[in-house]
Amino acid sequence: MASKTYIISGAGSGIGQAIAQKLAEQGNHCILLGRNKQTLQQTLSALRGNGHRMLVADIRSKESLAKAALDIDGFTIHGLIANSGVGGENYWGDADRWDDIIATNLTGTYNFVNTFLPQLRKAGDEKQIVITSSVLARLGVANYSAYCASKAGLLGLMRSWAVQFAPEKILVNAICPGWVDTEMSQDGLQGIADGIGITKAEFYDIAMQSVPLRRMSEPEEIADLVFYLTQQRSITGQTIDINCGAVMNS
Repeated sequence: MASKTYIISGAGSGIGQAIAQKLAEQGNHCILLGRNKQTLQQTLSALRGNGHRMLVADIRSKESLAKAALDIDGFTIHGLIANSGVGGENYWGDADRWDDIIATNLTGTYNFVNTFLPQLRKAGDEKQIVITSSVLARLGVANYSAYCASKAGLLGLMRSWAVQFAPEKILVNAICPGWVDTEMSQDGLQGIADGIGITKAEFYDIAMQSVPLRRMSEPEEIADLVFYLTQQRSITGQTIDINCGAVMNS
């Protein structure tokens, strides 16, 4: 199988890191994109093979992304993995995180894909865009209005792009993970537990009551699904749930 080149946003940790490792293990070249140079370097150093590189950029900024794109001018890209995102609560008021969460998760994905779309179009065969949404695109959680709205917005964006880009053989899909054992999820567990005055372990047991399989997914499981989507030729415009059945309780 010929080596391909993928850009993975949010590649410095968690799901993004696992996706990069999976793609590299299969002999592909990975371009890691994110805001944190140190975490990107850690991912880069752990990748199998060579020919990988990293781009330090903020997906909230078109200018930052345009500068990053110049660093790989001339590259042919076979897939864009739009994985960057931030989570957490938001509350109306002076410290409301609404703008930052929407700017990162929704507008940032729009910026990221459009910035590198010209290089994606250079690939001659089927090309892939995979977007990391969330089970919270389908479910409501109190005080997560910005996160839920941004992740639901990604599904609408995905469907529009799937129709728009189909004549160019660009397949666009989204995945909806639930609880995944990442640092972001562990921080979320701790934050909610602190807010209601119980231990993280106690809240974990409560959280898993709404998950039919009663467990978190592992980042590697998400990466396996993303890898599959980059290899197929018939699925586009679809949202694929990978959340241990949590969406069934919606």
